[in-house]
Amino acid sequence: MKNYFPLLDPLRFGAALSVAVFHLMFWSWAWSSINVPPGFEHYVAANVQFPSAAPFTWFGWVGVEIFFVISGFVIANSASKSSATEFLFGRALRLYPAVWVCSTLTFIVLLFFARGKASEFITPYISAMLLIPKGIKGQWLDCIYWTLAAEMAFYGLVFCTLLTTKITLRHLAWGLTVYSAVFNAFSMLVLSGAIQSDMLYWVVLMFRVPGATWLLCHGCFFALGIWLFISANRRLTALEQFAVAVTCLSGCAEIYYFSSFLLTNIPAISDQSAFVPIVVWAAAVLLIAVAANRSRRSTGAASSEAPAYLRTLGLITYPLYLTHNVIGSAIIRVLIDAGLDASLAVWVGLGMLVLVCWLICAKMEPAIRRLLREFFSNFRLRPKAAPPSSLPGPLPGLRPLPIPAKVKFTGR
Repeated sequence: MKNYFPLLDPLRFGAALSVAVFHLMFWSWAWSSINVPPGFEHYVAANVQFPSAAPFTWFGWVGVEIFFVISGFVIANSASKSSATEFLFGRALRLYPAVWVCSTLTFIVLLFFARGKASEFITPYISAMLLIPKGIKGQWLDCIYWTLAAEMAFYGLVFCTLLTTKITLRHLAWGLTVYSAVFNAFSMLVLSGAIQSDMLYWVVLMFRVPGATWLLCHGCFFALGIWLFISANRRLTALEQFAVAVTCLSGCAEIYYFSSFLLTNIPAISDQSAFVPIVVWAAAVLLIAVAANRSRRSTGAASSEAPAYLRTLGLITYPLYLTHNVIGSAIIRVLIDAGLDASLAVWVGLGMLVLVCWLICAKMEPAIRRLLREFFSNFRLRPKAAPPSSLPGPLPGLRPLPIPAKVKFTGR
């Protein structure tokens, strides 16, 4: 059984919403200031700009960094009570149904708006359906899918960790802490001019999105999530608290150098502060730490059932993230073409998209997931629940998570 942290659901929904606002109200027009090729969303986006909203929307991308911390926390929670095969099967059931539905809807929308361009979308669509990263070359079906490459890499590391009894999640957290901190420290040296090289500058940026599977930039966020999960079960040692400090500094460095890149290259936000997204991210991390601390202090105490709407917000988050860029842009374009004010169209479009995503997570995903379970059960491929003795051992000093009374668990 897995414990449930209700604070994480509204937090990750807020992170998804901030990324959606960033793409729809800022990146949709500001990307032209940076010498990067556009994604397929340019086929469906309305020709509108929101420069007056830029001071409030440009840093919404930091929701991704918040996602990664939450992912490290939640995946550690899941893996702590699962065998390697159970973990892998659970992750597949969590990721694939939604991505199949959302990538198919995205594919259909692109075909409708970009007639005659079908050949461009077929290979990216197949890759999206299989969750295959595009690598350095190629094209994402939707540019926001790059984060799934980082997530898949992290899941792979957790799976390998569960395969052995000698390596624990604590060891994985240490590895990602050091590995990512070294790279982000090097990145800051390049950005500050201590190491002067235009090539190295672009190499550093390349590892943020095209090379996301290496986790050089983002490994610190997943590591921080694991540390926070451990802190939900016991007090961290002094050395572990040092590791948390390192991951926080490393995360701030990653956010700072990407912020600086945007502020330097996009005139509309040149007067903004690179510390704004750092403050937003730090506030979210503080909330997660509060949830972890509250869980540790309430061990053994009964807990009332979390409101259903909080859980629903959490379930909507994944399809909302997958659909907001291309499908959301298309909805906004239709609303604007129908005569709606551009700013109002964004918010009405987001509201409509949330309803669509509720339908996906409440109706479509469960149906697909049920069929997959039946398919694997019929062919005896579904992993059986491992006996307690074969599950990964607890981290040093880690108590089993308490199971609050009357709380229902969905396995997500």
